[in-house]
Amino acid sequence: MSPVTSHAPASWKVLPHRPIEKLTENLWRVEGDLEKLPLKRVMAVARRSDGDLVIHNAIALPEAEMAEIDAFGKVRYLVVPSGFHRMDARRFLDRYPEARVVCPSGSRKKVEEVVPVHLVYEEFPADEAVALTTLDGVSAREGFMTVRSSDGVSLVVNDALFNMPHVSGAHGFVFKHITKSSGGLLVSRLTRLVLIKDRAAFAAHLLRLADTPSLRRILVAHHQTVSEDAAAALRNAVAGL
Repeated sequence: MSPVTSHAPASWKVLPHRPIEKLTENLWRVEGDLEKLPLKRVMAVARRSDGDLVIHNAIALPEAEMAEIDAFGKVRYLVVPSGFHRMDARRFLDRYPEARVVCPSGSRKKVEEVVPVHLVYEEFPADEAVALTTLDGVSAREGFMTVRSSDGVSLVVNDALFNMPHVSGAHGFVFKHITKSSGGLLVSRLTRLVLIKDRAAFAAHLLRLADTPSLRRILVAHHQTVSEDAAAALRNAVAGL
């Protein structure tokens, strides 16, 4: 797949990825690879009730698939969900110069090393279908996106939760035993050490999310979507903290 097109910025770089997956009438998902790591990354595309699109954790795609996204609506917001998830942020802003970059307030300085930040989560315009909220207990460095659809509510999180299967090899050993980030929906050891500053507040917020009426699924930034009994999976993740 060639990233070079007449419409893409010169720096546009496409890595291997899966096809765009339609989850609901206003939520799409793309899973892509990272170079030299068996770690998958996930982009979510949500459509607000006003028809504008919100790109969460951008992944550069070939021109045909970018055109498919453009057909969903106008890309209005680019959500950079943390200071560590900036890889394609500049490429997307170059492609969509009228889009507004949004990030958690505690990650603003880190994100602004790559792109200007127009809004923090608390400033995101209210909408019935798509909302951005900061997580408690993480010094405002991460949050989550809530997407309301006809089949229920989807939560889109970043590194606060992992849902990665065990993999083989040296990397698999690290993920399973060192960072403890594989083996179902969980809060990884790395998240506990680096992100969480108030474990009680963090756990309480996740439990409130588990009580979300009509909770249908949880999308994570790396690997698999939780689509079966999302509330129970979230409570189990908290129990393992």
